[in-house]
Amino acid sequence: MDEKKLFTLNAPCLFGLESVLKYEAGKLGFADVEAGNGYVNFSGGYEEIARANISLRTAERVRIQLAAFKAETFEELFDNVYAINLEDFIQADEAFPVTGYSLNSKLASVPACQSIIKKAAVKRLESKYHIQRFPETGQTVRIQFSLMKDQAAIFLDSSGVGLHKRGYRKNSVIAPIKETLAAGIADFAHIGRDSFVVDPLCGSGTLLIEAGLRALSVAPGLGRRFAFEFWKKFPQAAAKTERERARDLIRRDAKFEAFGSDTDPEAVELTRENAGKAGLGSRIKIKRGELSAFKPPRAGAALLTNPPYGERMLDIKQAEEIYALLGGIYKKEDGLSSYIISPHENFERIFGKAANKRRKLYNGMIKCQLYMYF
Repeated sequence: MDEKKLFTLNAPCLFGLESVLKYEAGKLGFADVEAGNGYVNFSGGYEEIARANISLRTAERVRIQLAAFKAETFEELFDNVYAINLEDFIQADEAFPVTGYSLNSKLASVPACQSIIKKAAVKRLESKYHIQRFPETGQTVRIQFSLMKDQAAIFLDSSGVGLHKRGYRKNSVIAPIKETLAAGIADFAHIGRDSFVVDPLCGSGTLLIEAGLRALSVAPGLGRRFAFEFWKKFPQAAAKTERERARDLIRRDAKFEAFGSDTDPEAVELTRENAGKAGLGSRIKIKRGELSAFKPPRAGAALLTNPPYGERMLDIKQAEEIYALLGGIYKKEDGLSSYIISPHENFERIFGKAANKRRKLYNGMIKCQLYMYF
Protein backbone atom coordinates (compact mmCIF):
# COMPACT_ATOMS: atom_id res chain seq x y z
CA MET A 1 0.00 0.00 0.00
CA ASP A 2 1.20 3.49 -0.92
CA GLU A 3 0.90 5.35 2.37
CA LYS A 4 1.74 8.66 0.67
CA LYS A 5 -1.22 8.43 -1.71
CA LEU A 6 -3.53 11.44 -1.84
CA PHE A 7 -7.30 11.28 -2.15
CA THR A 8 -10.14 13.67 -2.76
CA LEU A 9 -12.00 13.79 0.54
CA ASN A 10 -15.63 14.85 0.89
CA ALA A 11 -17.21 16.09 4.12
CA PRO A 12 -21.00 16.63 4.03
CA CYS A 13 -22.41 19.18 6.47
CA LEU A 14 -25.70 20.76 7.45
CA PHE A 15 -26.86 23.48 5.07
CA GLY A 16 -25.60 26.85 6.26
CA LEU A 17 -22.41 25.51 7.84
CA GLU A 18 -20.33 25.26 4.66
CA SER A 19 -18.27 28.37 5.41
CA VAL A 20 -17.55 27.19 8.95
CA LEU A 21 -16.47 23.76 7.77
CA LYS A 22 -14.31 25.25 5.00
CA TYR A 23 -12.52 27.40 7.58
CA GLU A 24 -12.04 24.37 9.84
CA ALA A 25 -10.56 22.30 7.01
CA GLY A 26 -8.12 25.07 6.12
CA LYS A 27 -7.09 25.55 9.74
CA LEU A 28 -6.37 21.83 10.04
CA GLY A 29 -3.92 22.14 7.16
CA PHE A 30 -5.87 20.37 4.42
CA ALA A 31 -5.11 21.26 0.81
CA ASP A 32 -7.39 22.16 -2.11
CA VAL A 33 -10.29 23.12 0.17
CA GLU A 34 -13.50 23.93 -1.74
CA ALA A 35 -17.02 24.42 -0.43
CA GLY A 36 -20.15 23.28 -2.25
CA ASN A 37 -23.83 23.16 -1.39
CA GLY A 38 -23.94 21.05 1.78
CA TYR A 39 -20.35 19.79 1.66
CA VAL A 40 -16.65 20.68 1.62
CA ASN A 41 -14.02 18.90 -0.47
CA PHE A 42 -10.29 18.79 0.24
CA SER A 43 -7.36 16.52 -0.50
CA GLY A 44 -5.24 14.40 1.79
CA GLY A 45 -3.79 11.03 2.59
CA TYR A 46 -4.40 8.50 5.35
CA GLU A 47 -3.32 10.82 8.17
CA GLU A 48 -5.63 13.54 6.86
CA ILE A 49 -8.54 11.06 6.80
CA ALA A 50 -7.84 10.31 10.45
CA ARG A 51 -7.39 14.00 11.32
CA ALA A 52 -10.63 15.00 9.63
CA ASN A 53 -12.65 12.37 11.48
CA ILE A 54 -11.09 13.16 14.84
CA SER A 55 -10.99 16.95 14.62
CA LEU A 56 -13.70 18.39 12.33
CA ARG A 57 -16.52 19.86 14.42
CA THR A 58 -19.19 20.61 11.82
CA ALA A 59 -18.74 17.73 9.33
CA GLU A 60 -21.37 14.99 9.34
CA ARG A 61 -18.90 12.39 8.07
CA VAL A 62 -15.72 12.06 5.98
CA ARG A 63 -15.82 10.18 2.70
CA ILE A 64 -13.11 9.15 0.25
CA GLN A 65 -14.24 10.08 -3.25
CA LEU A 66 -13.24 7.23 -5.54
CA ALA A 67 -14.69 8.50 -8.81
CA ALA A 68 -16.92 11.13 -10.40
CA PHE A 69 -18.48 10.71 -13.83
CA LYS A 70 -21.57 11.21 -15.97
CA ALA A 71 -24.03 8.30 -15.86
CA GLU A 72 -27.20 8.39 -17.93
CA THR A 73 -27.37 4.61 -18.42
CA PHE A 74 -26.81 1.58 -16.22
CA GLU A 75 -24.02 0.52 -18.57
CA GLU A 76 -22.15 3.77 -17.91
CA LEU A 77 -22.69 3.35 -14.18
CA PHE A 78 -21.44 -0.26 -14.23
CA ASP A 79 -18.38 0.43 -16.38
CA ASN A 80 -17.21 3.42 -14.34
CA VAL A 81 -17.58 1.60 -11.02
CA TYR A 82 -15.81 -1.47 -12.44
CA ALA A 83 -12.84 0.78 -13.31
CA ILE A 84 -12.32 1.82 -9.66
CA ASN A 85 -9.40 0.22 -7.78
CA LEU A 86 -11.64 -1.16 -5.05
CA GLU A 87 -9.06 -3.80 -4.18
CA ASP A 88 -6.93 -1.02 -2.69
CA PHE A 89 -9.51 -0.70 0.09
CA ILE A 90 -11.56 -3.90 0.31
CA GLN A 91 -10.21 -7.33 1.20
CA ALA A 92 -11.78 -10.56 -0.04
CA ASP A 93 -13.60 -11.32 3.21
CA GLU A 94 -14.87 -7.80 3.99
CA ALA A 95 -18.47 -6.67 3.59
CA PHE A 96 -19.17 -3.82 1.15
CA PRO A 97 -22.82 -2.69 1.30
CA VAL A 98 -23.97 0.05 -1.08
CA THR A 99 -26.20 3.03 -0.17
CA GLY A 100 -26.93 6.34 -1.85
CA TYR A 101 -29.43 8.64 -3.47
CA SER A 102 -30.53 9.94 -6.87
CA LEU A 103 -31.92 13.41 -7.59
CA ASN A 104 -33.07 14.79 -10.96
CA SER A 105 -31.31 11.98 -12.85
CA LYS A 106 -32.29 9.55 -15.57
CA LEU A 107 -31.21 6.71 -13.28
CA ALA A 108 -33.92 7.53 -10.76
CA SER A 109 -34.33 4.15 -9.04
CA VAL A 110 -32.07 4.00 -5.99
CA PRO A 111 -32.46 0.19 -5.53
CA ALA A 112 -31.55 -0.38 -9.19
CA CYS A 113 -28.46 1.85 -8.85
CA GLN A 114 -27.46 0.02 -5.68
CA SER A 115 -27.74 -3.30 -7.49
CA ILE A 116 -25.65 -2.17 -10.48
CA ILE A 117 -22.92 -0.67 -8.30
CA LYS A 118 -22.80 -3.82 -6.16
CA LYS A 119 -22.53 -6.04 -9.26
CA ALA A 120 -19.73 -3.90 -10.67
CA ALA A 121 -17.87 -3.99 -7.35
CA VAL A 122 -18.23 -7.77 -7.14
CA LYS A 123 -16.99 -8.25 -10.70
CA ARG A 124 -14.01 -5.98 -10.07
CA LEU A 125 -13.02 -7.79 -6.89
CA GLU A 126 -13.59 -11.19 -8.50
CA SER A 127 -11.08 -10.29 -11.20
CA LYS A 128 -8.50 -9.21 -8.61
CA TYR A 129 -8.94 -11.91 -5.96
CA HIS A 130 -9.81 -14.72 -8.40
CA ILE A 131 -12.76 -15.90 -6.36
CA GLN A 132 -16.43 -16.14 -7.29
CA ARG A 133 -18.04 -15.88 -3.88
CA PHE A 134 -17.55 -13.17 -1.30
CA PRO A 135 -18.53 -14.26 2.23
CA GLU A 136 -18.67 -10.64 3.52
CA THR A 137 -18.12 -11.91 7.05
CA GLY A 138 -15.27 -9.51 7.85
CA GLN A 139 -15.29 -5.82 8.66
CA THR A 140 -17.57 -3.44 6.74
CA VAL A 141 -16.35 -0.99 4.11
CA ARG A 142 -19.39 1.04 3.06
CA ILE A 143 -19.73 2.22 -0.52
CA GLN A 144 -21.88 5.31 -1.00
CA PHE A 145 -23.06 6.96 -4.19
CA SER A 146 -24.75 10.18 -5.22
CA LEU A 147 -26.50 10.87 -8.50
CA MET A 148 -27.46 14.48 -9.17
CA LYS A 149 -28.48 15.71 -12.61
CA ASP A 150 -26.87 12.59 -14.12
CA GLN A 151 -23.53 13.28 -12.42
CA ALA A 152 -22.44 10.32 -10.32
CA ALA A 153 -19.93 10.19 -7.49
CA ILE A 154 -18.73 7.07 -5.68
CA PHE A 155 -17.42 7.25 -2.11
CA LEU A 156 -16.17 5.12 0.76
CA ASP A 157 -17.53 6.18 4.14
CA SER A 158 -14.56 6.41 6.50
CA SER A 159 -16.59 7.54 9.51
CA GLY A 160 -19.25 4.90 10.15
CA VAL A 161 -21.56 6.34 12.80
CA GLY A 162 -22.14 10.04 12.05
CA LEU A 163 -19.55 12.47 13.38
CA HIS A 164 -22.16 14.29 15.46
CA LYS A 165 -22.03 11.26 17.77
CA ARG A 166 -19.23 12.53 20.00
CA GLY A 167 -19.88 9.99 22.73
CA TYR A 168 -20.78 12.31 25.61
CA ARG A 169 -24.54 12.44 24.99
CA LYS A 170 -25.95 8.99 25.67
CA ASN A 171 -29.30 10.46 26.68
CA SER A 172 -31.08 13.65 25.74
CA VAL A 173 -34.26 15.62 26.25
CA ILE A 174 -36.92 15.90 23.54
CA ALA A 175 -35.74 17.59 20.31
CA PRO A 176 -32.07 18.15 21.21
CA ILE A 177 -29.92 20.26 18.93
CA LYS A 178 -27.44 18.29 16.84
CA GLU A 179 -23.85 18.48 18.08
CA THR A 180 -22.51 19.60 14.70
CA LEU A 181 -25.05 22.45 14.53
CA ALA A 182 -24.21 23.48 18.10
CA ALA A 183 -20.52 23.55 17.14
CA GLY A 184 -21.37 25.79 14.18
CA ILE A 185 -23.28 28.21 16.42
CA ALA A 186 -20.29 28.33 18.79
CA ASP A 187 -18.15 29.25 15.80
CA PHE A 188 -20.51 32.04 14.70
CA ALA A 189 -20.36 33.33 18.28
CA HIS A 190 -16.53 33.36 18.13
CA ILE A 191 -16.22 31.38 21.35
CA GLY A 192 -12.60 31.48 22.47
CA ARG A 193 -10.38 30.15 25.21
CA ASP A 194 -11.47 32.79 27.74
CA SER A 195 -15.18 32.99 26.87
CA PHE A 196 -17.99 32.86 29.40
CA VAL A 197 -21.04 31.14 27.87
CA VAL A 198 -24.57 30.88 29.25
CA ASP A 199 -27.69 28.99 28.16
CA PRO A 200 -30.88 29.59 30.18
CA LEU A 201 -32.68 26.78 28.28
CA CYS A 202 -29.84 24.27 28.36
CA GLY A 203 -31.77 21.04 27.64
CA SER A 204 -29.09 18.33 27.34
CA GLY A 205 -26.29 20.90 27.50
CA THR A 206 -25.14 20.46 23.91
CA LEU A 207 -24.49 24.15 23.16
CA LEU A 208 -22.53 24.64 26.38
CA ILE A 209 -20.49 21.48 25.81
CA GLU A 210 -19.67 22.22 22.16
CA ALA A 211 -18.65 25.76 23.15
CA GLY A 212 -16.37 24.28 25.81
CA LEU A 213 -14.78 21.75 23.45
CA ARG A 214 -14.07 24.56 21.01
CA ALA A 215 -12.66 26.88 23.70
CA LEU A 216 -10.28 24.20 25.00
CA SER A 217 -9.42 22.93 21.49
CA VAL A 218 -10.58 19.43 22.40
CA ALA A 219 -11.04 17.44 19.20
CA PRO A 220 -14.69 16.27 19.11
CA GLY A 221 -13.84 12.76 17.95
CA LEU A 222 -11.01 12.12 20.39
CA GLY A 223 -13.06 9.74 22.52
CA ARG A 224 -14.56 7.50 19.82
CA ARG A 225 -13.53 5.21 16.98
CA PHE A 226 -14.32 5.31 13.28
CA ALA A 227 -15.03 2.87 10.46
CA PHE A 228 -11.61 3.30 8.82
CA GLU A 229 -9.89 2.00 11.97
CA PHE A 230 -11.39 -1.43 11.31
CA TRP A 231 -10.38 -1.63 7.64
CA LYS A 232 -7.55 -4.11 7.21
CA LYS A 233 -6.03 -2.07 4.38
CA PHE A 234 -5.91 1.20 6.31
CA PRO A 235 -2.55 1.97 7.99
CA GLN A 236 -3.41 2.01 11.69
CA ALA A 237 -0.45 4.21 12.60
CA ALA A 238 -2.32 7.15 11.04
CA ALA A 239 -5.05 7.13 13.69
CA LYS A 240 -2.53 6.84 16.52
CA THR A 241 -0.47 9.73 15.15
CA GLU A 242 -3.50 11.99 14.79
CA ARG A 243 -4.87 11.20 18.25
CA GLU A 244 -1.53 12.13 19.76
CA ARG A 245 -1.51 15.32 17.71
CA ALA A 246 -5.02 16.21 18.89
CA ARG A 247 -4.13 15.61 22.55
CA ASP A 248 -1.10 17.90 22.25
CA LEU A 249 -3.33 20.72 20.96
CA ILE A 250 -5.68 20.77 23.98
CA ARG A 251 -5.52 24.14 25.78
CA ARG A 252 -5.79 23.09 29.40
CA ASP A 253 -4.89 26.59 30.57
CA ALA A 254 -7.99 28.12 28.92
CA LYS A 255 -10.19 30.13 31.28
CA PHE A 256 -13.46 29.10 29.63
CA GLU A 257 -16.47 28.76 31.92
CA ALA A 258 -20.16 28.19 31.28
CA PHE A 259 -23.41 28.46 33.18
CA GLY A 260 -26.69 26.80 32.27
CA SER A 261 -30.15 26.45 33.71
CA ASP A 262 -33.45 24.85 32.82
CA THR A 263 -36.89 24.54 34.40
CA ASP A 264 -36.81 20.76 33.90
CA PRO A 265 -34.83 18.97 36.66
CA GLU A 266 -34.23 16.02 34.31
CA ALA A 267 -32.58 18.38 31.79
CA VAL A 268 -30.38 19.82 34.53
CA GLU A 269 -29.18 16.33 35.51
CA LEU A 270 -28.63 15.37 31.87
CA THR A 271 -26.53 18.45 31.25
CA ARG A 272 -24.48 17.80 34.35
CA GLU A 273 -23.96 14.17 33.33
CA ASN A 274 -23.10 14.97 29.71
CA ALA A 275 -20.68 17.74 30.72
CA GLY A 276 -18.89 15.26 32.97
CA LYS A 277 -18.61 12.71 30.15
CA ALA A 278 -17.18 15.41 27.90
CA GLY A 279 -14.52 16.25 30.48
CA LEU A 280 -16.06 19.66 31.20
CA GLY A 281 -17.76 18.98 34.51
CA SER A 282 -15.61 21.47 36.41
CA ARG A 283 -16.14 24.25 33.87
CA ILE A 284 -19.92 24.04 33.30
CA LYS A 285 -22.16 24.94 36.25
CA ILE A 286 -25.84 23.97 36.07
CA LYS A 287 -28.86 24.76 38.20
CA ARG A 288 -32.64 24.52 37.95
CA GLY A 289 -34.35 27.85 37.43
CA GLU A 290 -37.12 29.74 35.67
CA LEU A 291 -36.25 31.72 32.57
CA SER A 292 -37.98 34.80 34.00
CA ALA A 293 -35.49 34.78 36.89
CA PHE A 294 -32.39 34.01 34.83
CA LYS A 295 -29.34 36.18 35.42
CA PRO A 296 -25.79 35.42 34.24
CA PRO A 297 -23.43 35.15 37.23
CA ARG A 298 -21.22 37.85 35.75
CA ALA A 299 -21.16 40.39 32.94
CA GLY A 300 -19.74 39.95 29.48
CA ALA A 301 -21.37 36.58 28.75
CA ALA A 302 -22.27 35.06 25.39
CA LEU A 303 -25.77 33.59 25.46
CA LEU A 304 -26.21 30.59 23.13
CA THR A 305 -29.61 28.93 23.15
CA ASN A 306 -32.04 26.78 21.19
CA PRO A 307 -35.49 27.71 22.58
CA PRO A 308 -38.62 25.62 21.93
CA TYR A 309 -39.98 26.28 18.45
CA GLY A 310 -43.66 25.44 18.96
CA GLU A 311 -45.57 23.32 16.45
CA ARG A 312 -49.15 23.53 17.74
CA MET A 313 -50.98 26.79 18.44
CA LEU A 314 -50.55 26.60 22.22
CA ASP A 315 -46.88 25.67 21.83
CA ILE A 316 -46.32 28.63 19.48
CA LYS A 317 -47.78 31.00 22.06
CA GLN A 318 -45.53 29.56 24.76
CA ALA A 319 -42.51 29.81 22.44
CA GLU A 320 -43.31 33.47 21.77
CA GLU A 321 -43.45 34.13 25.51
CA ILE A 322 -39.97 32.61 25.79
CA TYR A 323 -38.68 34.85 22.97
CA ALA A 324 -40.01 37.92 24.77
CA LEU A 325 -38.34 36.86 28.03
CA LEU A 326 -35.03 36.31 26.19
CA GLY A 327 -35.36 39.83 24.78
CA GLY A 328 -35.83 41.20 28.28
CA ILE A 329 -32.70 39.42 29.50
CA TYR A 330 -30.69 40.82 26.59
CA LYS A 331 -31.83 44.39 27.25
CA LYS A 332 -31.02 44.46 30.95
CA GLU A 333 -27.77 42.48 31.07
CA ASP A 334 -24.59 44.48 30.60
CA GLY A 335 -22.28 43.30 27.83
CA LEU A 336 -24.43 40.29 26.92
CA SER A 337 -24.20 38.99 23.35
CA SER A 338 -26.89 36.56 22.21
CA TYR A 339 -27.06 33.83 19.55
CA ILE A 340 -30.53 32.33 19.30
CA ILE A 341 -31.73 29.82 16.70
CA SER A 342 -35.41 29.87 15.77
CA PRO A 343 -37.70 29.18 12.78
CA HIS A 344 -40.19 31.89 13.82
CA GLU A 345 -40.53 34.53 11.09
CA ASN A 346 -41.44 37.25 13.60
CA PHE A 347 -38.75 36.40 16.14
CA GLU A 348 -37.08 39.82 16.04
CA ARG A 349 -40.36 41.66 16.64
CA ILE A 350 -41.20 39.45 19.63
CA PHE A 351 -37.62 39.58 20.95
CA GLY A 352 -37.84 43.37 20.75
CA LYS A 353 -34.80 44.16 18.61
CA ALA A 354 -33.57 43.57 15.08
CA ALA A 355 -30.59 41.23 14.96
CA ASN A 356 -27.17 42.63 14.15
CA LYS A 357 -26.72 39.67 11.83
CA ARG A 358 -28.66 36.62 10.72
CA ARG A 359 -27.63 33.28 9.24
CA LYS A 360 -29.93 30.71 7.64
CA LEU A 361 -29.39 27.27 9.16
CA TYR A 362 -31.22 23.95 9.24
CA ASN A 363 -32.01 22.18 12.49
CA GLY A 364 -32.88 18.76 11.11
CA MET A 365 -35.42 19.47 8.38
CA ILE A 366 -36.55 22.75 9.96
CA LYS A 367 -35.36 25.93 8.25
CA CYS A 368 -34.21 28.37 10.91
CA GLN A 369 -32.38 31.61 11.38
CA LEU A 370 -29.55 32.17 13.80
CA TYR A 371 -30.28 35.61 15.25
CA MET A 372 -27.06 37.25 16.39
CA TYR A 373 -26.95 40.20 18.80
CA PHE A 374 -23.66 41.74 19.86
